[in-house]
Amino acid sequence: MSRVAKKPIALPKGVDIKIEDELITVKGAKGTMTQAKPANIVLKQDGETLVFSTENQDQVALTGTLRAIVANMVKGVSEGWERKLELVGVGYRAAMQGKDLNLSLGYSHPILFSTPDGITIATPSATEIVVTGADKQLVGEVAAKIRGYRKPEPYKGKGVKYSDEVIIRKEAKKA
Repeated sequence: MSRVAKKPIALPKGVDIKIEDELITVKGAKGTMTQAKPANIVLKQDGETLVFSTENQDQVALTGTLRAIVANMVKGVSEGWERKLELVGVGYRAAMQGKDLNLSLGYSHPILFSTPDGITIATPSATEIVVTGADKQLVGEVAAKIRGYRKPEPYKGKGVKYSDEVIIRKEAKKA
């Protein structure tokens, strides 16, 4: 058994989990999420905890992976996931227009990014973007797409970067 799979998941109040033969459904205040479950992995709910196990030694790594995914689902439907982005550069701005994010990133045209379902994008200031949602994978994917429009460059650090990202600077050419 893997170390990750041995750790039980604590279910917070307000989170309901439904375990079927091939499907795991987690329901909470922030939404409902489902995940496919392999047949050889056994889930047991003991009151407010969820325990994973498997008999097949070939499924050990998959058991740990499934446990991590379900733990992310439980946290997502109870607390939610958040990713913060910062815009660094002169004239770089972000603003919400309805459900679309309008980005001015130094190109000759503005970039309109439409928000997918289940994701909320907020702009507390003109140089900050906050992506929130219940699905950790989708929050990370949306943040990566926004960052991909203008990745931070190593000479001046201009671009869209994660708030906790450290840009390693290069020294410019010398004459």
